[in-house]
Amino acid sequence: MCGIVGVFNYGREAAVDISAVERMRDTMVHRGPDGAGIWASPGGKVVLGHRRLSIIDLSTTAAQPMSNEDGTVWVTFNGEIYNHGGLRQELLGGGHRFKTDHSDTETIVHGYEQWGLDGLVDRLAGDYGIGIWDERRRVLHLVRDRIGVKPVYFALRDGMLAFASEIKALLQHADVRPEIEPSAMYHYLTFMTTPAPLTMFRGIYKLPPACTLSLAMGGEPSVRRYWDAVPGRGIAPESVAGMDDDAAEEFYVRGVRDRLERAVDRRMMSDVPFGVFLSGGIDSSTNVALMARLMDRPVDTFTVGFADHTHLNELEYARLVAREYKTNHHEIMVAERDMVGYLDQLIHSQDEPIADWVCIPLYFVSKLARDSGTTVVQVGEGSDEQFCGYDGYMMYLRLYEKYWKPFRSYLPGPLRSLAAGAAIRAARLRPKWTVYADIIDRAARGREHFWSGAHVFWDLMKRDLVVPGSIRPSADLKAAAAAGLVDPTYLEPDSYNVVRSFLEPFDRQFPGRDVLTRMIHAEFRLRLPELLLMRVDKIGMSTTIEARVPFLDHELVEFTMDVPMRFKVRGGKAKTLLKKAVTGLIPDEIIDRPKMGFGAPMSQWLRGDFGRRVQADFERSRLMREGYFDPGYVRRLCVDHLEGRQDNSIFIWSLFNLVAWFDYWVDGKGR
Repeated sequence: MCGIVGVFNYGREAAVDISAVERMRDTMVHRGPDGAGIWASPGGKVVLGHRRLSIIDLSTTAAQPMSNEDGTVWVTFNGEIYNHGGLRQELLGGGHRFKTDHSDTETIVHGYEQWGLDGLVDRLAGDYGIGIWDERRRVLHLVRDRIGVKPVYFALRDGMLAFASEIKALLQHADVRPEIEPSAMYHYLTFMTTPAPLTMFRGIYKLPPACTLSLAMGGEPSVRRYWDAVPGRGIAPESVAGMDDDAAEEFYVRGVRDRLERAVDRRMMSDVPFGVFLSGGIDSSTNVALMARLMDRPVDTFTVGFADHTHLNELEYARLVAREYKTNHHEIMVAERDMVGYLDQLIHSQDEPIADWVCIPLYFVSKLARDSGTTVVQVGEGSDEQFCGYDGYMMYLRLYEKYWKPFRSYLPGPLRSLAAGAAIRAARLRPKWTVYADIIDRAARGREHFWSGAHVFWDLMKRDLVVPGSIRPSADLKAAAAAGLVDPTYLEPDSYNVVRSFLEPFDRQFPGRDVLTRMIHAEFRLRLPELLLMRVDKIGMSTTIEARVPFLDHELVEFTMDVPMRFKVRGGKAKTLLKKAVTGLIPDEIIDRPKMGFGAPMSQWLRGDFGRRVQADFERSRLMREGYFDPGYVRRLCVDHLEGRQDNSIFIWSLFNLVAWFDYWVDGKGR
C-alpha cells in the first residue's frame, strides 16, 4: 500500500505548483516511507506524486509515478493487483514490453494501453486506488477498487482537481480549506461515518467503491460505477437447478471453501514479511489455518487485549489457535491511559470522524505487528456481512418478522400512523424502547427497516439532538449535486435518502430478493467501504501496515450474493454456511464458541475521568455553539451515562469524535 496524490489544472491557464504537490505528498510519509516520486506533464497542467511502501518488486525500477515506453500513459497507484502475473503474461503475448521484473503497477500501465479504462477495471483483481493520466487524450482517470478497500479523495476548485489517498494531503493545497459540511455531519450522526461521495469537509469528496472518475482538459468530471455487489454474477442458475436443499447446501459450502482458499493464497503475494491479526474468532482463525497450509515457516499472529477490562478479551481462543497451528504469536495489552494518550493521534490519522472505537485496539495491534518487523497482515473484515455473523443482523431479522412486516401487512394506513405515534410517545417515557418505536415509525412511513449495521442516533433521537432548520448544505455541495457528483437527496436532512438511493435501484433490477440479501447489498454500499475498511486503512497505514481482506475477494462476494438467506441462517442460527465451510479446517471449539466481536470497553471508560473530560470538551467546543445541537440534550446524554442510568457510550463517542475532529481540523487546535 502507498500514498497517491495529484493535481490537474483542467480549466486554468497556470501550471501546477510542483512544490505544492510535494508538500501534499509528504503528509503521507507513513503510507510510503520507502521512496517518493513526482512527475509533471509537458506544460505542467498535471502533476502526479507518490509515496512508496515497497511490497511487490522492491527494486527502484518499480518506483512511481510510472509510465509506458513513450510517456503517453502515467500511473500513480496505491494497493495490490493480485492477478498481475497472469495479466502480465497476456500483455507480453500482445507485444508489450516491461521494464520491471514483477511490478503490479506496470501491469496497470500496459493494461490501460491495451484494453482502455473499462477493459482494465473489468480485469483487475485486487485492492486499489489509482490515478491515470492519458497524455494523448488529455484526460485524468481516478479508480477505486470494487469493494472500497483503498480510498481515493478529491477536491474541485475553479478549474482545478486535486486527489489523494488521504484528506490531510488535500488540505495542503492553498485552495482547499478545512470547513465543515453540515449535510455530511447530519448523515454521520446516523451512520457513524459519512456516506460516499460526501466527507465531513466542505468541498472534499471520496470516490465511491467500484467507481471511476474521468476528467478531460477543459471538460467536466463524470463518475461511472463499473461493478456492484449484486446477485447474478457468481452462480449460473443452471448450476443449482433441480437440487434439493441438502445438495444445494453442499454446492454452496464447497464453493465458499474453494474461493476462500484462493483468496487467501492470492493475498500471500509479498516480497516482505506478512502475518495475521488473530482474534480467535472464525474469520481470523480461518485466515491462519489457510495460510499455515501454504507456508514453510510459522505464521506470525498478533492479538490485542485489555488490561483493565478483561471481560472483553479473547486471548484464550487466540492462544488456542496459535498452539494449534504453531504460530509465532504476539500479544499486547491496552489500558485506559493508553487510549487517552492516543486520542490526538487518532483524530489526525482518521482525517474525518470514524465513530468506531475499534480504531483504538486496532492501532495498538497494528503497531505491535510493525514493531515486530511485519509489513503486511491479513484481516477478517467482510465475513460477518456476507454470512450474517452479527447479533445485530439477527436482531434486525427478528424486528422485520415481528414488527415491520406484520405492521405493513395487516394494519391499514391510518392505524399505522396512530400506532407509530403511540410508540413514539412510549419511547419518550422509556428510552430503551426507542429502537422498536423507530422501526414501527419506519413501517408506518413506508421506509426500510434496516438502514445500516452501523447505526448511532435513531431518527427519534435526532429530532431532539439536532436543532430544526440548522442543517443547510453548503454552496459547494449544491454545485456538486448540480454537476451530478452527489445525489441531490443527500442534501436534505433525512438519512433515509442515502439508503433509498441504492436500495430502490436494487429492487428494480432484482425484485423479490430476500431481506438478508438486500441488507447485505446495503452494507457493501455504505458500512463496509466507508466505516470498516476505512478504519483498517487509516489506522493500519498510520503505523505503515498494509491490511489485506481475503473475505472480500470479489469472486467470493459475487458467489455469496447468489446464496439465498435460508442457507446462511438456519434454525435461527447465524453464519451457518461459513461454519460448515470451515468445519475440519479450524478447531470445533472456535466454530462453536460464542461470538464476542472486536470491541473496546468504552462504556466503562466513559463512566470515569475520561467521561468527565469528554463532557468538558463538549462544553468548550465552538461546534457546540454553532447552533446545530441542543446543548441540554447532549448534557443529559453525558450525565445519564456517568451516573449509570443508561448506556449512552455509542452516542457520546460519536459526538466526541465529531467535536474532536472539528477542534483539531477546522479550528486548528491540534494542527
